[in-house]
Amino acid sequence: MTTNQNWDQTFDVVVLGFGGAGATAARFAADAGAKVLLVDAAPEGHEGGNTRYAGQVVGAGTDFDQLKTYYKAMTAPMQLDEDMIDTYVQGMVDMPDYFRRYLGVEPLSIAKDWDHSKVDLHGILHEFPDFPGVNAYDLLVVHERQFDSALWKKLRQEVLARQDKITVWYSSPAKHLIQAADGAVTGAQIEHDHVVLNIQARGGVVLATGGFENNPAMIQDYLKAARLAPIGSLYNKGDGIRMGLEVGADMWHMANYESLGMLHGLTFAGPAGTRGRLLLSWPESANGSTFTVGDDGSRYFNEAEPNKHGHIYYHGTWQVPIANDHPHLIFDQTQWQAIHAGKLPVDNFDAITVKAATLEELAKLIDAKPEVLAKARQDFDDFAKAGRDYAFDRPAETMRAFDAGPYYAVPLRQTVLNTQGGPRRNSRAQVLNPRGAAIAHLYSAGELGGINANQYQGGNNLAECLIWGKIAGENAAHNLGLTATTADAKPDATSGASATEAAAPAASQPASQYPVGPNQYIGRSDEGMGDGIVVRVTYADDKLENVEVLEQSESADVGLKAIKTLPQAMVAANSTEVDAVSGASVTSHALKAAVADALQQAKVGANA
Repeated sequence: MTTNQNWDQTFDVVVLGFGGAGATAARFAADAGAKVLLVDAAPEGHEGGNTRYAGQVVGAGTDFDQLKTYYKAMTAPMQLDEDMIDTYVQGMVDMPDYFRRYLGVEPLSIAKDWDHSKVDLHGILHEFPDFPGVNAYDLLVVHERQFDSALWKKLRQEVLARQDKITVWYSSPAKHLIQAADGAVTGAQIEHDHVVLNIQARGGVVLATGGFENNPAMIQDYLKAARLAPIGSLYNKGDGIRMGLEVGADMWHMANYESLGMLHGLTFAGPAGTRGRLLLSWPESANGSTFTVGDDGSRYFNEAEPNKHGHIYYHGTWQVPIANDHPHLIFDQTQWQAIHAGKLPVDNFDAITVKAATLEELAKLIDAKPEVLAKARQDFDDFAKAGRDYAFDRPAETMRAFDAGPYYAVPLRQTVLNTQGGPRRNSRAQVLNPRGAAIAHLYSAGELGGINANQYQGGNNLAECLIWGKIAGENAAHNLGLTATTADAKPDATSGASATEAAAPAASQPASQYPVGPNQYIGRSDEGMGDGIVVRVTYADDKLENVEVLEQSESADVGLKAIKTLPQAMVAANSTEVDAVSGASVTSHALKAAVADALQQAKVGANA
C-alpha cells in the first residue's frame, strides 16, 4: 500500500517475523547502530517459527569448491544465480567461525565430534552420498542434542540481550508493506494490541515471516496438494508472500517444499489446523506384511527407502511425491500383533485404525477401489514370495506375504516441514521485482523465498537463516548511514523522540514471584521448547505431595499433554523418574528438571 499519512511510530529497521532469520536480522541491525522493531504473529513464548521446531543442525562445509559442487548437484537441473550460490556456500564454509564469533559457542561437528554409536546421524549428515562433493558437507550443533530448540533459544537470547536497541512485539501480525510514490518500501502496517499502526522504517524492512505451511489456499495453489500436515510452526501463513506480491516482488521456488518423517514424510492424519506428529522412525511401518497405498488403493513407493526429507527416487532425481489426499498404511493380523508387541507410535493408534474382515470391506471403509487394493495386495504377496519387489525394489527381507485376515488400515497425511517459495532475493538480501531490480529498502531472509530448490540437504535452511539474516539486518541498517552513536534527529510521530530513541523497549520481565506456603518450593527449567517452565512443588516428610505448573510456553499439542499428565505421574511415583510422554521428550525432560530443581531446594532447606 502507498501512503503519505503520518506515521504512528518510527524505527530505523523493522523486522517482520521472530524466527531464526528474523532474530538474526534484528540482532545484526542493532549491532550496526539501528533501533529495531521486531514483530511476530505468535504470542509470547510461541515465537520462533520453524527454527524452534527444527533439528537444530546447521549446514557447514570444509572446502568451498567441493561444497559448491555438492550444492549444485542438489539443485540440478535448476540453475541459480552464481553470486547467490557463492554467498551461500561461503557462508556455510565460514559457519564454524560464525558459531564462535556471533553465538559464543564452540560448534560440535556431526562429521567429526558426534558419537554415532549412541545416535547414528550419518543418514542426515550426507543425504545424497552419491553426489560429488558430498564429503565437504558437515552439520553443526551447539551441543550434543537435537530437536530441543537449543539453537533457537541461543538466537532468541541474542535479541533479548539487546533490549536497549530492539523492541519486540508479540501477537502483532504484519498486514501490509507501505511504499512511497517511487516504489521504495518505507514501513509496514502492523496490528499491535488490536490497533492497526503505520510504522516507519527509515533504513528498511526485513521480511522474515516464514513460509505458507498453514495457508490451505496457497498449499493447493502452489504445491498441488489438497492438504498437508505442518510439523513446524502453526503461525507461518504466507504473510510474506502476500505482502511481497502487493509491492511487486518476483516469486521463486514456489513449488518447492520439504517433508520429514517415516515413509517419506507421512504421518498419522489429524484434524485440520493442528501440527502433525513427527515420527522419524517406526520400523513396523516398512517391515513385514504391510505397505502404503494412495487414494485409489495402489502402492506408490518403496516403503523401506531411506528418508531424504520426503524425497523419493524418481528416474534420476529425488522428488517429494505428489501428495495423496487420504493415503493409508495397510497391514494384516500378523502385523497388528507385531505392532502391539512393541510400543505404539501414537497413543490413539487403535482408535484411528480401521478394521475389516475382508480386503474388499476395508477398501470401502477407506474410500479406495476394492479391485485396486486387491491387486496391490496380490502383487505384494507375489513379490514377497519371489524375493524381489518388481514394482519398487523394496528389500525382500522386509516383505512378508499377507495372511487370511482380518485386515487393517491407518489414515496417513503428507507432512510439510517448510516451504521454500517467496520473494526472489539477491546476494545482498534485497527483494527483487520481475525485472531483476531491487525494491528499495526491502530485504528478506530465511525460508521465505529461500535459495533451496529441487533436492534438499538437512541443515540448509537454518544455515540460510543465519547467513541471510545477518546480510539483511546489516544492509537495512547501512541505509541509515548511522553509527551506534549518531542519528538523524527526525522526531517520532507519536512520542516526539528521535528515531534512535523511539519506542524504547520495556525491560524484560523478571521471573514471576509466586507465593509459597508451608513445604512449598519454586523450581525452574529453561530446557523446554519454550521460554521456560516454572513449577510450585509441595514436598514434606520425603513425600512429593503436589506439582503445579505456574509458567510454560510449550507447544499446544503433545507438549501440552506432558504438562498436564506428568505432574500427577511424578506425585504418584514420588519421584521425577517417570516415563516421558511419547513425542514430547524435550518438554518432559524440562518439566522433570524444574521439579527436580524445587526438590533440591526442599532437601537443602531440610538439611539447613
